[in-house]
Amino acid sequence: MINRNKSLIMAFGLLLLLIIVGFDVMKEKEKSTVYLKDALQDKFYIGTALNTDQIMGRDTAAMQVVKHHFNAIVAENCMKSANIQPREGVFNFNFSDRFVAFGEAQNMFINGHTLIWHSQAPKWFFTDQNGNDVSRDVLIQRMKDHITTVVGRYKGRVHTWDVVNEAILDDGSFRRSKFYEIIGEEFISLAFQFAHEADPQARLYYNDYSMSNPGKRAGVVALVKKLMAAGIPIDGVGMQAHIGLDHPSLLDFEQSLQAFADLGVKVSITELDLTVLPSTWKNRGAEVSDQYEYQKQMNPYAEQLPDSISKSFHERYEAFFKLFLKHQQHIERVTLWGVNDGHSWRNNWPVRGRTDYPLLFDRQNHAKPIVLSIIQIANP
Repeated sequence: MINRNKSLIMAFGLLLLLIIVGFDVMKEKEKSTVYLKDALQDKFYIGTALNTDQIMGRDTAAMQVVKHHFNAIVAENCMKSANIQPREGVFNFNFSDRFVAFGEAQNMFINGHTLIWHSQAPKWFFTDQNGNDVSRDVLIQRMKDHITTVVGRYKGRVHTWDVVNEAILDDGSFRRSKFYEIIGEEFISLAFQFAHEADPQARLYYNDYSMSNPGKRAGVVALVKKLMAAGIPIDGVGMQAHIGLDHPSLLDFEQSLQAFADLGVKVSITELDLTVLPSTWKNRGAEVSDQYEYQKQMNPYAEQLPDSISKSFHERYEAFFKLFLKHQQHIERVTLWGVNDGHSWRNNWPVRGRTDYPLLFDRQNHAKPIVLSIIQIANP
């Protein structure tokens, strides 16, 4: 009986020792783990877009990824004008306040998105009580009131603002939005002026998609030059990077990045994701109004990605991050448009109900192999 008790005591002691050693190993492993923000800290900010569930603390697993890997954030939707001022003079700051407070608590670089955009703007912005277009003066005043209220609320707290979003078409001409139709191209310079007056310290960006397109590149370069020549404060150009496995070309993207940097402004990669799904609509950028009917053959990876596509995905992301690191002196931040694959708008655009895999973390919030590769190429 004594020998049996001794054996039990020794076995228990050995088990306890293994638990302690295992716990210490786990602690050391945790200490030695390198996250994206650590690997890129001397290069540029690495950011992600946050949705409402994350901002309100309902998606705790995703928020652990955010806290570990990212040091910059942008609100995916809650700061857009239709959400933040759904009725004239009635502002809803519930979500945006939580968003900014989270970023401050985590000592993050905070980007406001977006002040003036033709899409996701409330209808009242452009019409009077009879449904007719408002006058130029009325729309300018509404713009000023909106920008002054929103930017002023977060003065000194939001570091950069996407002041105007998607005002240039792929051929370099101005989009015929309601802002343009009623005010003219001056709506852009006015928006930057109002934002600067509301917070002179905030850095102000123009943001757009398909920026590697030569026509749009030329249009944006011309716009920035015109703003700068007129003394309008503009600090940066945001290159949305809604890329695919075979578009755009790295060369076209790099040429645009360099062209914007040559203007003397900062460049940010603002909405990075990589679709692996097929397209029959000639890769039309990120025009949110584009929608196509669901077809099964356009959703080929409903269950999982084949190894060959995973390999292409990995190589494509790696090539782009090598490009970003090559131009790190010009880049302020690189921001993923979502935390994990399940959050991405790519699942529903331009075809609803598809399964895409466009981000660095999978639907279970596990880092894909590309995360380690980015860390390694950032610190060879």
